[in-house]
Amino acid sequence: MLGTNFPDDRLAPEDGAELLNTMTPILNKADITFGNLEGVLMEGGEAAKKCKKLMSCYVFRSPPHYAKYLKTAGFDVLSLANNHARDFGEEGRTASMQSLNDYGLRHTGRVGDFARWIVNGVTVTWVAYAPFGGSYDLLDIPLAEKQIKTLAKDSDLVLVSIHAGAEGKDVQHVPFKNEMFYSEDRGDVVKFSHAVIDAGADLVVGHGPHVPRALELYKNRLIAYSLGNFLTYQGIRITGENGVAPVLNVTLAPDGRFKEGQIISARQFRPQGTQVDKSQKAAKLIEQLTKSDFPKTPLLFLQNGVFKHNNADANSGNELSSN
Repeated sequence: MLGTNFPDDRLAPEDGAELLNTMTPILNKADITFGNLEGVLMEGGEAAKKCKKLMSCYVFRSPPHYAKYLKTAGFDVLSLANNHARDFGEEGRTASMQSLNDYGLRHTGRVGDFARWIVNGVTVTWVAYAPFGGSYDLLDIPLAEKQIKTLAKDSDLVLVSIHAGAEGKDVQHVPFKNEMFYSEDRGDVVKFSHAVIDAGADLVVGHGPHVPRALELYKNRLIAYSLGNFLTYQGIRITGENGVAPVLNVTLAPDGRFKEGQIISARQFRPQGTQVDKSQKAAKLIEQLTKSDFPKTPLLFLQNGVFKHNNADANSGNELSSN
């Protein structure tokens, strides 16, 4: 979320064009670069969320041309399945889809909207789930299983993202149960992730708690339960571990098996944007959480955020890389 002009102008200097400059070389290296788009890309409109105090209302709207900056930074596909994708109603999500279309960016999130394209001869489908109205429903696991099985029939790889789980600095550990945030059911991230992999998904990437969580290798498919925040210019707290901004680089075999990965550590700064973090805090934190939540993990963590399957024979074959 590169900045919001609702309810007042909280956009970055230079129109936000420089916020992703440092990370652009990293994001452009991958065959596929994915991100979660919070808020909407549109002009005008009426906010769907009503707040007693407008200035403390979590409603985000960015200018439509901000899609250009996402494209330039290297993004290929964006999720519109989250609790801010409809800040201006379903009309707002429609506007975001059109803005992304205008700059050649793929999107997924609304029921029926998935991204499918060919990358290095491999047919890839990306589908985004969330526990919010109008999105692919994370709470209906039997339905999700059917959807993934259907998508897998016409895809070599099915990649899934989830906006799920409670929020805040105290929810870094995977709870292995259903999560609630205030009165909202935010789903059981482990149960859902395992179910969609059983149904044919090859990667699950989480973004919802606003803090990083553990990695899990399940049936030689990688699950990242949360990558926290990446770039939120205003409106979301970035102090402490909310400001940790990892980039997860994953290499998959054409059949979806995990080959290797790297956690590229970064942090958010205002007004500079996201910057590489030489102290490797994100990598160290995710390694710690993984070993704590999954003490029998087969993932072996090496230097500079690199991690592999501790059985080298599990990682043979060609590859496709994804951020």
